[in-house]
Amino acid sequence: MFAIGSTFFALATAPGFAAWAGAGTANLLCFIGSWFFTTAAWIQLVLSDGSKRFEWYSAAVQFAGTLLFNISTGAAVWAHVVLEERRYVWVPDATGSLFFLVSGALAMMAVFGVRELGRGDRLAAVVNLIGCVAFGVSAAAAFVRTDGVTEDEVLANLGTFVGAMCFLAAALIELPRTRSPGGA
Repeated sequence: MFAIGSTFFALATAPGFAAWAGAGTANLLCFIGSWFFTTAAWIQLVLSDGSKRFEWYSAAVQFAGTLLFNISTGAAVWAHVVLEERRYVWVPDATGSLFFLVSGALAMMAVFGVRELGRGDRLAAVVNLIGCVAFGVSAAAAFVRTDGVTEDEVLANLGTFVGAMCFLAAALIELPRTRSPGGA
């Protein structure tokens, strides 16, 4: 689910995509992707071990962040369709991004505090945290000044794209591996 949601976000914010497909399409893809993220985050929260505090807190904060992204991506679609704001493509909001940063830091604490985990688990946590930072950069770049101008629209979209690619990579690293019949 995280891989699917990340793919929607990456496609929507890929350089040149919004100019080619339109901001409405890009916003809709982010909205759809946000629901895959929320579903995955909910499953992760339900399956997290409450006795492992950092793991559970990371999942809970991440789930809350995905809900905030559902709201903000929905608002971007609404603004485009109803208010006819045709030039804006969704970028992570500051609060949702802050939740993702906190979640990513808690995940690092959970993963690096367990000795029996493999390199893949740790690599996924690091890549995920890099994605969280990229979403945070995107949110900061998307800040709208008092004159109504976005601080840095290119950096805002690039941060979202890089973050989505990191989340996709982390999700793929975490996919279960199948073993061949010979055990290799």
